[in-house]
Amino acid sequence: MEHELSCLENRELSWLRFNERVLEEAEDERLPLCERLTFLSIFQSNLDEFFMVRIGSLHDQMLLDREARENKTNMTPGEQLDAALTRIRDLCQRRDRAYDALLERLKEQGISIVNFRSISAESEQYLGEMFRREFLPLLSTYIVGKKQSFPFLKNKYIYAVAVLGTKGDKQKIGIVPCGTNVFPRLIAIPERTGCFMLAEELILHYLPLMFPGYRVVSKTLARITRSADIDADAVYDEDLNYRDHMAEVVRLRQKLSPMRLELSREIDKDIVRRLCAQLRLSLDRVYEYDAPLDLSFVFGIEDTLRSHAELFYAPRHPQTSPDIDESKPIMDQIVQKDVLLHYPYQSIRPFLTMLTQAAHDPEVVSIRMTLYRLARDSKVVEALVEAADNGKQVDVLVELKARFDEENNIEWSRRLERAGCHVIYGIERLKVHSKLCLITRKTAEGVQYITQIGTGNYNEKTARLYTDLTYITARPEIGEEARQVFEALMLGETVDHMQTLLVAPHCLQDKLINMIDGEIARVRSGGTGHIRLKMNSLTDKTLIDKLIEASCAGVQIDMIVRGICCLIGGVKGLTENIRIISVVGRFLEHSRIYIFGDGEEARYYISSADWMTRNTLRRVEVATPILDADAKACLDRVFDMIWRDNVQARDQQPDGSYIRRYPAGQAALSSQNWLYDEAYRMAGKQ
Repeated sequence: MEHELSCLENRELSWLRFNERVLEEAEDERLPLCERLTFLSIFQSNLDEFFMVRIGSLHDQMLLDREARENKTNMTPGEQLDAALTRIRDLCQRRDRAYDALLERLKEQGISIVNFRSISAESEQYLGEMFRREFLPLLSTYIVGKKQSFPFLKNKYIYAVAVLGTKGDKQKIGIVPCGTNVFPRLIAIPERTGCFMLAEELILHYLPLMFPGYRVVSKTLARITRSADIDADAVYDEDLNYRDHMAEVVRLRQKLSPMRLELSREIDKDIVRRLCAQLRLSLDRVYEYDAPLDLSFVFGIEDTLRSHAELFYAPRHPQTSPDIDESKPIMDQIVQKDVLLHYPYQSIRPFLTMLTQAAHDPEVVSIRMTLYRLARDSKVVEALVEAADNGKQVDVLVELKARFDEENNIEWSRRLERAGCHVIYGIERLKVHSKLCLITRKTAEGVQYITQIGTGNYNEKTARLYTDLTYITARPEIGEEARQVFEALMLGETVDHMQTLLVAPHCLQDKLINMIDGEIARVRSGGTGHIRLKMNSLTDKTLIDKLIEASCAGVQIDMIVRGICCLIGGVKGLTENIRIISVVGRFLEHSRIYIFGDGEEARYYISSADWMTRNTLRRVEVATPILDADAKACLDRVFDMIWRDNVQARDQQPDGSYIRRYPAGQAALSSQNWLYDEAYRMAGKQ
């Protein structure tokens, strides 16, 4: 058992290694200043979600069974919490140092974030008058005492907290919410261009005005993070329709247990204990930071610097695929040849155009889609509404359990229903995460399918920020099986058997195992075995065990895993034939690619599924074979360029750590820059 554990990593600790790689981008002086600020904010928002989801989940596991052990490193929930919280403290100290360093760089650009210790008396007078005039009438105050109950503190809101001295011996706690959208977060300091104060610092300074009759003994800013780990199916109310039920889940999430208390200053420990007692939070969940409790204000700073192009990445725009002539009907072109689009290097526009053309094509009978995360102003929904208005049968599965996008999806589902679309909301106990679209046409030659299967959401915004692949084909064998998937979903069921597609939860994991076994068999028969995989996360223990078996058999396994990776490559006697890299860069590496074998017999797939148990066994996911020779060559080229990256890539080490590659003695190769340059060349722009 110990031998096997040496090549396995705990999921939570692996995720923290990933967020450390995000933090490294904020620390990297080679990057433009404003992009470093963005990565720092991403690091913090990632950590917020980690507390809400993963720490919340571990907390619930402890309540259910303290002695339960996870299946990678045999750690109990308590051991995982202790290890994660210790690691988080180290990372947050690094975050604070990175923030201080970035503030110094901002000063070189004429931008300063100040407090009252560094402004003039005249500026303080101006701010005081502004506070009394514009802030004080709109702020609420709470006092916690014998006759005053502790207020509900909202998730991720900032509060000013004061220790209030009274005539008696007992100190009281005063609380003022700062997280209102009424005030601008950045307050400009008069007569000092580019100088700002955070609104919460202004409120904190003038707390004595809000608690007349009390003496402010000490004060701090506070922010709590609540669990978001709520099982939508477990709290299902049969008296509500499912959409109303999900709206209730969103409301309930805001009131779940606190997982963390963040403070901007050290205050009396007795008061901290009282706060923790009210929040039912242990003292080891209290974090004191030097950096602001919410870094989202950096985007406001970036807006003031937009005229300084050198502080940002050079502009890049998605290019038109050379495989599609947008001046002609796109579906007719797909009938002639499969098309593989690669976002953000190539534009999502051909797919959107195809949907709009389908909405007006007299031969189109129906459009079916699965929707998981959509843009705020979704062109996809507009096309589906047009199709319904034109009398097409439009069947849409809107997954309302897309975490943190539930409200957005609820609103889109209402609009689709009002337009006459047939909308269903997923199936019981399973999330529908697949990215699948099926257009059915009735032509003179008979029924014709146009099928699109992708690795990413139908979201125009993220299609410019995430790397994703979308495969569009008229191959009847793919279209027929896509039809079967939709037929099952419309009945609230899942398919049990597929010949061409890989479809979770019943026929994805087992087929992946069979293909790994095929590479093992090649080696044992005297040939060579090779597996290339690209994904966001790897946690599925069954697949991990099979990869270890393949490595021991001599199969060469190359893996690009952006985030969580519970498998450690390069461990002698177990995973020495497995090499794992991670790429964190300008664009979020989101595409999933599975390639088994080399040469003519190689099998290529793209999918919406990471190799996580939740994807392979608890979601509806679809992987499609890539059958077009040009599309296969494209996947080879993409994988090869990312594998050779020596700017944004990190090599996993046998101890589970990652070492960043640097182009020492060789030409710098950023795979993302290279792929964009290639997209420009193919579009005839270079």
